[in-house]
Parts: sequence; structure tokens; C-alpha cells
Amino acid sequence: MGMESKTIMIVEDEAGIRELTRKYLNQKGYNVILTDSGEQALKLLQTETNSPDLILLDIEMPGIDGFTVCQEIRKKMTVPIIFLTVRRNTLDKIKCFELGGDDYVTKPYDFDELEARIRANIRRYYIHPETPSNILRYGELEIHLHNYTCYLNGKPVPLSTKEMELLVLLAKHPNQVWSQEQIYNKIWDLDATGNIETVKVHISYLRRKLEKDHKNPQFIKTIRGFGYLFSS
Repeated sequence: MGMESKTIMIVEDEAGIRELTRKYLNQKGYNVILTDSGEQALKLLQTETNSPDLILLDIEMPGIDGFTVCQEIRKKMTVPIIFLTVRRNTLDKIKCFELGGDDYVTKPYDFDELEARIRANIRRYYIHPETPSNILRYGELEIHLHNYTCYLNGKPVPLSTKEMELLVLLAKHPNQVWSQEQIYNKIWDLDATGNIETVKVHISYLRRKLEKDHKNPQFIKTIRGFGYLFSS
């Protein structure tokens, strides 16, 4: 899939970094939307014309920080988000993923590496052309595999990529029991940015978004002592 004419939104308060990143991405054929604050980014995202294919989001900004911006975006839309940060702390990485970020790049970053991450995250999201087998239906839940979207009673459910990957993994293999380790290895293994607890956290996020009663789930069930299964 060519990346030409994909649109990237950069949310970054440091003009220097913002400008260099824009230049580099423009040279690579991307369209770029620039914003210098979380507030401005959220305002721009309210209009249909500004729907980027991916968002580069600085964490440390005056005003509302990147974490808060990410949570707000996640309530409204499904789009890959890569956090940009000077922090190198593992806890921050875990927080990034738990808040619905898809990836994490530390500054100062190498532009070629950044672009490789952008490609990988866009590719993950916009996977396959639509065919009927690309839609999984379970009761009032519909999962569209070709564009990684999920609907409950016909309404879109905003999930992060990781939540979506987790849901797809479980829903593609209904009634199969997965241990936390198996799920972790399938979805987080290559990130080196989580720990096994991340699985539990994401399961609970998914339940809150999908289940009528997340204490007594109908889709994602806990099998005591073993792990989880998706009940068809």
C-alpha cells in the first residue's frame, strides 16, 4: 500500500521539531496538518475535513497534555496515535498504551525510524479490502476486520488499536481459552513496552466498552485459573 497522500497530524508545541518533522514528511509525500497545542488539535479534529490517517502527539505540552488529548480523541474516533516524548521511563510507556496510544517514539528521534513507525501503524489499521468474511457478527456486536472498526447495536465503538487487536484475536477464535501469556505474546510481544498486567487492563477496558454489565460479561468471559474466552 503506498503511503502517498496519507495525512499526518502533528501535535507539538516546539516549533523547531514541528517544522523539521513537517519538512521531512512532506518530502516523503505525506500531507501534514500542524497544531501547536492539545486544545487546537481537538478543535481541528471536530471538523470532517481534518481527519488524519495518523496523529503524532507530544506528551509534554503546556495546557492539556498528550495523555488527555489521546483520551479525548479515543472517545470520538479510531485513528493510530504515536506519542512523542523525551521520557524514557517504562512506566510512561505502559501508560501510553493503556491510554489508547498505539506507539511511542522518544525524542530526539531519527526521522527514518519515525517514518517506519508511521508506516507500520497505518498498515496495521487499514488492512484488507472489504469482503463479507471480513465482518464478524455476534448478537448485537459487529467487528469489521477490513478497517478495524467495531459496532454495538449499529453504533461505532471507539477502540484503541491494541483493544481492537485483542478483540479480533478473541473473536476470531470463539470459545477458545487463551492464557494471559498467550494473549500478551500475540499482541504485545514485539513492543517490549508492556508487562503481562497490560492484558488484564485492556480486557477490562474492552468490557467497559462492549458489555451491558461488565461485572457479568456476555462476550469476554474469564475462565478462572486459565484465562479468557470469547463466547459466541
